Order: sequence, then structure tokens, then C-alpha cells
Amino acid sequence: MNRPACLLILLAGGGFSLPASAQRLNDTGQIVCYNDTASTGTVSPGTPDPETAGFNAQDCTRGAAAADALGRMVKIGGSSVPGRDYSKIANDGSVLAADAMLGSGPGDWACTRDNITGLIWEIKTDDNGLRDKDWTYTWYDTDGNINGGNAGTEAGTGCNGTLVGCNTTAYRDAVNLLSVGLCGATDWRLPTGGELWGLVDHGLNSEPTFDVVWFPVVVWNSWSGESVASDPSFAWMAGFDGAGLYPQPKSFPRQLRLVRGGQ
Repeated sequence: MNRPACLLILLAGGGFSLPASAQRLNDTGQIVCYNDTASTGTVSPGTPDPETAGFNAQDCTRGAAAADALGRMVKIGGSSVPGRDYSKIANDGSVLAADAMLGSGPGDWACTRDNITGLIWEIKTDDNGLRDKDWTYTWYDTDGNINGGNAGTEAGTGCNGTLVGCNTTAYRDAVNLLSVGLCGATDWRLPTGGELWGLVDHGLNSEPTFDVVWFPVVVWNSWSGESVASDPSFAWMAGFDGAGLYPQPKSFPRQLRLVRGGQ
């Protein structure tokens, strides 16, 4: 369903505070306007402003998504949802044309760069290998500056034997140890909660809630690298089925999408 231009966040269990984020986030993607009871229209070229009296200055008519819907947004790459700008990155780190195909060759598409935030995101595979979309990981990190005093669960079992210990640190390290790195880089990390939330397009009326043309191999959830400050046995996770950003026990097996840059 279309979502009003507000932050939809499910706080499981109560008493949790969202992690702070200094990262620049994407536009919400909302181009549908509302009054107090219903939609009043969608921003599009050649049509009147869909805002109504008393419901002015909504997100639907402000920012990148509205500019894109009106054909006024200049992009480096492209997107299939308004207000975003993505480029395809090859296994060797080169920038590709918009029609490049996914693959394992040096010049094949393997990552997507967000040209607004500067972040480069892993595109998952569907080949039963190390980065397969179906594998799950427990949250685990021995760095006390990150784990809040609780390292999490090391002995996950959800990655079909591709790692010894299917946990977030083991996966991150394995990707960074690939012979030529992933997309020519070896500084991949778990995203922040804010970075994951920046993938969500609140104007979509379908799930998953992100641009599936530029992120075509779907993961429905992803661990962040952030522990919950008030209860470090939990870490923050994003759900792309409309669930939002919410805490999960570190022992739970969940999916993962790595990121680099932006810090």
C-alpha cells in the first residue's frame, strides 16, 4: 500500500531507542499527497498541484522524488522509482552502463552505487555460493565499541557450509578476503540502520520496499552493524516487507547486505 510520508518504524518489545545517524538519507519517494482522510492526487507533469487547502507543503511536492516525477531531476545513472539515482558497478569496480547484466565475470554487474548518498551496496547472488541471497547469519562482533558489551552469537548455521560459523563478522571478513575483493574493494562492512532505511521507498505500493530494478536479487531483511543501546543482546535490523527498522535478538538467523563508503 502507499505509505504517507512519515517514518514507519516498528519497535519490537518496547523501550528501544533508535540509533542515531549522521548519514545523509535518500528522499522518501513519496509523490502522493493526502488530506486527513484520503489521497488527493499524485505529482505529475501537466497536472495541478495535488495538495489541498490546509494540507500544504507536504513531502509529496518537496524534494528529489517530486522533482523527478516532474522531469526536473538531473541524474548520473538511473532508477525505476522517483527521487533515486543509481549506477551499476562491475566485479572489477568499474562503472557500467544501465543495461549491464549480473554475472561473475570481471566486467559483470555485482554492486549498485547510490549516487545521492555515495554508498555502494552489494548485490546478492542466487548461485548457492558465498553471497547467496538465501543464507542467514547470527549477529556477532567482538569489537566492544560496536557490540555494546554483548558480542552476540558466533555459531550460526544458516549459510549452507559456505562459512565456519554463519555470523555477520565471518561473512564480512570472507567477502573482504576475496582474491580481488567485491567490486574491486576490500572495505565492506555492515550498514548502519539509517543507511538501510535509506534504501526504503515510502511511495511504493508493493513489496519489497526498494527499487528492485537496481537491487534485483531480493533479501527481505538485513542486519545492521548497530547494537541496541538499551539492550545489547539485540541489534537493529531492517525489514523490507513494510516492517521498517526494528530490534532483533543477536541469536536470530537473518539475511545480510553489505555496504561500503559513506563514512
